Amino acid sequence: MFRKVLVANRGEIAVRIMRGLRESGIASVAVYSEADRASLHVRLADEAVSIGASESRQSYLNMERIIQAAGATGAEAIHPGYGFLSENADFAELCHKQGLVFIGPPASAIRAMGLKTEARRVAQQAGVPVVPGAENPVTDLREAKMIAAAMGYPVMLKAAAGGGGKGMRQVRAEVDLEAALRDASSEAERSFSNGAVYLERCIEKPRHIEIQVLLDQHGNGVHLGERECSIQRRHQKVIEECPSPFTASRPELREQMGQAALRAARAAGYHNAGTVEFLVDETGSFYFLEMNTRLQVEHPVTELVTGRDLVQWQLRVAAGERLGFTQRDVVWNGAAIECRICAEDPDRQFLPSPGRIEAIQAPTGPGVRLDTGVYAGWMVPVEYDPLLAKLVVWAETRKEAIDRLRVALREFSIRGIKTNLSFFRQVVYDSEFQAGNLHTGFIEEFFARSAAGRSAAGKPPDSRRDAVAAIAAVLHWRKHNRVPAPSGAQPVSNAQPASRWLSEGRSQGLR
Repeated sequence: MFRKVLVANRGEIAVRIMRGLRESGIASVAVYSEADRASLHVRLADEAVSIGASESRQSYLNMERIIQAAGATGAEAIHPGYGFLSENADFAELCHKQGLVFIGPPASAIRAMGLKTEARRVAQQAGVPVVPGAENPVTDLREAKMIAAAMGYPVMLKAAAGGGGKGMRQVRAEVDLEAALRDASSEAERSFSNGAVYLERCIEKPRHIEIQVLLDQHGNGVHLGERECSIQRRHQKVIEECPSPFTASRPELREQMGQAALRAARAAGYHNAGTVEFLVDETGSFYFLEMNTRLQVEHPVTELVTGRDLVQWQLRVAAGERLGFTQRDVVWNGAAIECRICAEDPDRQFLPSPGRIEAIQAPTGPGVRLDTGVYAGWMVPVEYDPLLAKLVVWAETRKEAIDRLRVALREFSIRGIKTNLSFFRQVVYDSEFQAGNLHTGFIEEFFARSAAGRSAAGKPPDSRRDAVAAIAAVLHWRKHNRVPAPSGAQPVSNAQPASRWLSEGRSQGLR
């Protein structure tokens, strides 16, 4: 096993990886930009190295500076997390040339599955069904119009070199194609240093279900089941769960998708943790979407349901160990749901909300997990993804998990900036969400239902409940904080005499 690992990332995923390293007795090295000098992952690392300016291109996407940091600190391996360089084959190859272990798949597998058009070919050769689409990236607007016309609208524009919803646009008519192509290519260039995009037929209202796979370097591989990732905003997931409410009652579908995912991964010569994503229609037919050749943001739900620590297995596989368990040993227990807590303003179309975090009240209790990379006093920068934390709950059933999530969301408070916590507090009471009727257009329909409810009632559906809660909170505060009585009123007290222990504590200034 490694003695020292450099984490080439930031935020909550860097913190998550560092905790995994600490559990294994491995020293950690953080890298940071100017904007992240005081970040939590820097504070938790054993060593930290500055790698440049706040802009990603000059820091977290700068391969040479990261390699230099590894060399200067004596790190033996690099964990890329997700995003940034995690799916960059050139970086994986550079690590290998410099004698460093890249904790992820080999560069050849990243190339095969990282470029979405090539990944489609690999999947087809492995006998995995794919969404109809172009075989190569488009080169100009004229070619894009020809392909889209032949395919039929609506179509999807997708970044060829990366995932995570970056560089993705739905186009419903030719008149919108030019602007969408420009915007998708620009976003892909910023996110992956590669502006290539391709076209795919749009499947209306599909479920987005992904399969977690884990393969070692000795030919052994398992799938760890599915994650439902259909609730998305601007093609980025915001709520994920394991198992999917669609496949939970269809174990044969889970196994079919799992084996298809393993075939695709093996065809690419893949090892380490990875995720194969599918679109699933209402009949249960599934189509290969892409493969994310890295750890996923939503990996905690799989960890909670299967009991398998994915970060630990990434380290062990990268170090050359065998899996040590087979598909028969994989058991799915209970249900887990994750909410991505972001610095965004739900009342302003989820616009980023950077600024200083004044206070955080984190939820606790059985079955509650919080992966976070922020703290009170931290200044949320504008340069990066607004993800602050991931709130994850586990329970024996999906209904119980939803109940637990409601409580955790009520307990969770972040002051000083806007977050999407209020949005999640509404979704968990939505009847369609509770019923598991999910698809990639869920959020748009949810807002339409909410608007209809407000129009019918003349005010938000939860306004009376919120008002009662606010009054109760004020009364509780007044009761316990000795609010002076109004002028002319007789003082009334229902308080019990303070105990001697409490009185002594107050006299010593311990209150």
